[in-house]
Amino acid sequence: MNQQFELFEIANPCIGLCQSNKKGYCFGCLRSRPERQLWHDMTTEQRREVLRLVSGRKRRIEQMKQRKSEQLGFEFEEEIEMGELF
Repeated sequence: MNQQFELFEIANPCIGLCQSNKKGYCFGCLRSRPERQLWHDMTTEQRREVLRLVSGRKRRIEQMKQRKSEQLGFEFEEEIEMGELF
């Protein structure tokens, strides 16, 4: 099997919003505690796997938001004017 030559290092997905939920997943980058703590020691393949997992987490969150907005009848990103509430 051929090894792929890595020209660039995989960037850390941290966006500076470092707060965790009760399960330990960061609200900003969606990584678990071990994924955040071990990032600098991970191989390129391990980092790719973490990014794959993060992508799946983002997709599931978006699906949950979509289902919730369909159930409630409004969009989460939609801003409501105060005059519309009363």
